[in-house]
Amino acid sequence: MNKKSLTDKAGEVREIMSKDLRGFRPIDEVLSPELASTLRRGRGKQKAPTKIQVTLRLDRRIVDHYRKKGPGWQSKINSTLLRAVKIAK
Repeated sequence: MNKKSLTDKAGEVREIMSKDLRGFRPIDEVLSPELASTLRRGRGKQKAPTKIQVTLRLDRRIVDHYRKKGPGWQSKINSTLLRAVKIAK
């Protein structure tokens, strides 16, 4: 059976069709049971939570400025706010 690749030459994943899904195998057949169960569990609770999740509306210019800095931009906003209110880490 000649299967069509899920990616193109550039490595981009093409649209997955229902016929592709029929050829997929259950995760338990592909990975060890320990690894499969770890992936299913997802992220657990923090052992020592130091932050709380909030919803906050910020000016778009602020968000754009920090997003340009790349991954971890939310933590950078947190650091800036800590300095602004003079709370040491």
